[in-house]
Amino acid sequence: MKEIRIGKVSKYFVHPEVAAIELEEVVKVGDTIHIKGHTTDFKQEIESMEIENEPIKEAKPGDSIGVKVKERVRLNDLVYKVIE
Repeated sequence: MKEIRIGKVSKYFVHPEVAAIELEEVVKVGDTIHIKGHTTDFKQEIESMEIENEPIKEAKPGDSIGVKVKERVRLNDLVYKVIE
């Protein structure tokens, strides 16, 4: 599977386990992302995302989105979109 870099983690909120991601590419609900860093390495589907607490279905480069994550992420972890 091919992956393209779509952004990086700019913040992590322990409760409710949300990553703030600064985007470089378009991303949509339903896309599979791969978050990778020094101690982070997992894939998950985006089930929902928000901009300033408003639910959205699609985000574009330059947006800062919040995504619920299944594992802890760290500042500057890279985020990739998995292309099948």
